[in-house]
Amino acid sequence: MLAEARIPKRYEHCDLESYQPLHATQKTAKKFAERFLDKYPFIDIGLLFLGPCGVGKTHLAVALLKRIITDRGDSCLFYDFRDLLREIQASWNSVARTSELEVLRPVLDAKVLVLDELGANKPTDWVRDTIAHIINCRYNDKKLTLFTSNFLDSAGNRGEETLTDRIGVRLRSRLHEMCRDIEIEGKDFRKEIKNAKVRFDTEIRNFGV
Repeated sequence: MLAEARIPKRYEHCDLESYQPLHATQKTAKKFAERFLDKYPFIDIGLLFLGPCGVGKTHLAVALLKRIITDRGDSCLFYDFRDLLREIQASWNSVARTSELEVLRPVLDAKVLVLDELGANKPTDWVRDTIAHIINCRYNDKKLTLFTSNFLDSAGNRGEETLTDRIGVRLRSRLHEMCRDIEIEGKDFRKEIKNAKVRFDTEIRNFGV
C-alpha cells in the first residue's frame, strides 16, 4: 500500500519523529498533524499547509499519509499537482494507453489524498477547471485531502501572488470549508542542511583531513 501511494523516494524517510521544528509555527504545525492522527478516522476536515519552500510542508503531509496507511490500512495517494496535470494532458494523446478518467479515478477515490504544490501551475482556465473538478468531487464525497502550497493568503510586502490569485476565489472559499489552514514559517531546511555540510567540509579541511 505504501508503494501504491506514489510517495516520491525523496520523501520516503519522512515521519513525524524526524520532523524537527526550528520555528514556533513548525511546532504548531506538528501538533496539528499529531492531533489529526489522534482523531482519524473520525474527522471530516483536511489540512492545508501554507508557507515558503523548505519549511517542511511536504514532510508533514507525507508523514501523515504513511501513518494512516501503516496504522489503519486505508487507501492513500500522493500527487504533485504539476505531475498530475502532465499525466492528464498526456492522456489526450491519441496513442496514450490511459484516459483522463483512468488518471483521475485513483485521485478521486483515495480515502486520503495529498495534493502537493497547489497553485504551482500557471492559473489557466483549464488548470482551474481541473482543480475545481478534483476538489469538488472529493468535497461532495467527504474525502479527506491534505494540500501544500507555497502561496499564502496575503500578498506580503513585495506584492506576491496569493493562493486566491492562483486558484480563484470560489475554490479558495471551498478550501476554507474543506481544510484547516496551517501557515508555517522558518528557515529553509534544505539551505540549512547545505550550510551545515559546507561548515563541516571547511572544518575538515582546516584540520588537514
